[in-house]
Amino acid sequence: MEISAGTVGIKRPDGTMTGWLARPQGDGSHAAIIVVMEAFGLNPHIKDVTERLAKQGYVVLAPDVYYRETNGVAGYDQLPDALRLMSSLYDAKVLDDMAAAVAFLQAQPSVRPDRIGMTGFCMGGRITFLTASTNPAIKAAAPFYGGGISTVMQGDEHTPKPPLAYADSLQAPMILFFGENDPFIPLDHVAAIKNRLADLGKEAETIVYPEAPHGFFCEERDSYRPEAAADAWQRLLTFFAKHLNH
Repeated sequence: MEISAGTVGIKRPDGTMTGWLARPQGDGSHAAIIVVMEAFGLNPHIKDVTERLAKQGYVVLAPDVYYRETNGVAGYDQLPDALRLMSSLYDAKVLDDMAAAVAFLQAQPSVRPDRIGMTGFCMGGRITFLTASTNPAIKAAAPFYGGGISTVMQGDEHTPKPPLAYADSLQAPMILFFGENDPFIPLDHVAAIKNRLADLGKEAETIVYPEAPHGFFCEERDSYRPEAAADAWQRLLTFFAKHLNH
C-alpha cells in the first residue's frame, strides 16, 4: 500500500509536540494507531515501525514525548542520555500528551474516531499500558517490553504509581510482549502483570519469547532477535485487525 509520511505539530501548553504521521494515500476511512517511542526518542526505528503499520492500512502517529527537551534523541550506545531524558517525564503530563495525540487523530478526516489503537516499545510500552488503563478512547493496546509497569520507577511526582495500579479501569483488549532474558523486566514482574490482569478479568494475552532480551524487536540494536520480532509483528497485525477493523 502506498503511504505518505512526514512531521506534524500538535499545540500543547508547553509548546508544540511534534510527531511522525504516516497514512495510506487516497480516500477512505481508516483505524488509527499511536506508536510510542523507546527511551531513545523518536528515531528512525520508531518512524519505520510507524510507516510499516501505515502500509497495513492504518493512519499512524508517533508523538515525540520528549518535545520539551532541546535534544530528544539518544543513540542506542548512549544509554545514560536516554535514561536522563526518560527521567524528565511526568506521568500526568504524558497522559495529557497522549490525550492530545488521540484528539489529533480523531480530528483527521481519514480516521475512524472510534477505532484508535496503541503500541509502544520499552518506555513506550509502559506509556501504552498507562494510557490504555486510563483513557477509554484506546480500543486496543500492545505494549512491547514495557519496564516499570508493575513497580514504581521513581516514586515521586514523576511516576507516583505503577501503571498496573490503574488496570482496574482498563477497557481495551491488550497483548503484551516480553523477552525471557530481559534484565530490566524480571519474569516475576511479567507474572505479576499477567496475574493481575487475569484477576481483574481483563481481555489480555501475555507473550514471552524464550531467550529473548530487552529490545528484541529493534533491528538496530544488538538485542535484535529476528524470529521473535517476526512472530511479534504477525501477532500485532492480527491483534489490531481483530480489534480495530471490525
